[in-house]
Amino acid sequence: MLSLRKLIVAAACTLAVSATADELGYPEKEELTFGFIKLTDMAPIAVAYENGYFEDEGLYVTIEAQANWKVLLDGVVTGRLDGAHMLAGQPIAATIGYGTKANIITPFSMDLNGNGITVSNDVWEKMKKHIPKQADGKPVHPIKADALKPVVEEIHAAGKPFNMGMVFPVSTHNYELRYWLAAGGLHPGYYAPHKGDTSGQLDADVLLSVTPPPQMPSTLEAGTISGYCVGEPWNQQAVFKGIGVPVVTDYEIWKNNPEKVFGITEEFAEKYPNTTIRLVRAMIRAAKWLDENDNANRPAAVKILSQSNYVGADYDVIANSMTGTFEYEKGDKRSVPDFNVFFRYNATFPYYSDAIWYLTQMRRWGQISEDKPDSWYKDIAAKVYRPDLYQKAAESLIEEKLVSASEFPDFATEDGFRPPQTHFIDNIVYDGKAPNAYINKFAIGLKKGDKL
Repeated sequence: MLSLRKLIVAAACTLAVSATADELGYPEKEELTFGFIKLTDMAPIAVAYENGYFEDEGLYVTIEAQANWKVLLDGVVTGRLDGAHMLAGQPIAATIGYGTKANIITPFSMDLNGNGITVSNDVWEKMKKHIPKQADGKPVHPIKADALKPVVEEIHAAGKPFNMGMVFPVSTHNYELRYWLAAGGLHPGYYAPHKGDTSGQLDADVLLSVTPPPQMPSTLEAGTISGYCVGEPWNQQAVFKGIGVPVVTDYEIWKNNPEKVFGITEEFAEKYPNTTIRLVRAMIRAAKWLDENDNANRPAAVKILSQSNYVGADYDVIANSMTGTFEYEKGDKRSVPDFNVFFRYNATFPYYSDAIWYLTQMRRWGQISEDKPDSWYKDIAAKVYRPDLYQKAAESLIEEKLVSASEFPDFATEDGFRPPQTHFIDNIVYDGKAPNAYINKFAIGLKKGDKL
């Protein structure tokens, strides 16, 4: 039975839903529960709720924070959650059977960028000796892992391991941290699932392990890890607490890289097609609001996210990155207007090439044990990423004049692949249409024909 509040809201938005019901159909399932992890990039879900966009679609949504990424994924697979803010690698890994086997799809990409790599104060002091300085004495950015390599070698010489944290084995953070380390000549280790080894630490110079995002600062402070890769606000939290220094953002590792996605089961999309399109419509509107007028709504978004039921970090901590700046060493705050992107640059469109990049990194580090033809990468991407669903939602919003056609890809010609991307920290060009050729470009990592 609907609560009194939901009955009142239902009456208020009946006309809005009816206006498009003939074209889209009424939602087959009105009451939904969505999961998220306490990170600023869950913002489209929070904004769609707080601004009433879900209710405009006749959807009555409950939003629940989850303990970690595994619990979140299990919730979607079992149906306890109808959908969730997910790591981009989670639906892909589930589909190919790495870890949990399930048919998870995404009709909506939630954001670009948003992560950083932080090291302890002690490691930072040692790194600084190997980093060039600007005229004002501040470090030249981007800071590459070349500056970390002698520090790791020094620690190894003392007979100790060098440990770093990331949030999940198939997370963007894992692949970005590995990418950054390998570009600086540090081996982040291999996976060998066919041998039963999923540690990801074979042949590693740097030992990577899983730590849930909100626990990163306390784990660093305890000395269990010497650094980590995580989303905001947990890099800025280290700055505010004085326990660590963010050295590089993922924007500097790969400019405008795809980050989180909204994940649902394939079964949900098939059983509730109208509901699926309507929830995508709501989140497209939320993403647009987050970026419009040169991020003018970001302070209001930060206020929403700082609530304990969402991210729950202090307003100032979240605002430090969410409003177009990023603070590295204490007092070294720099303008990074695209640190968080939710709508610009077609951020919400689920590109096949984004999915394929994650698959190339899974292969590079051994999570995919054997060679696959280029066609396999495209087939998996097309199974998981669903631009057809996104397009239907976007076109209905365009027809209602809630958004402009110019704010989306040209659906008549769009093939799901971004043009070859050049803005990587190691200057290696990525072309999603040639994944095997891309994998073979790296000095560190598995290549064609390699098997551990």
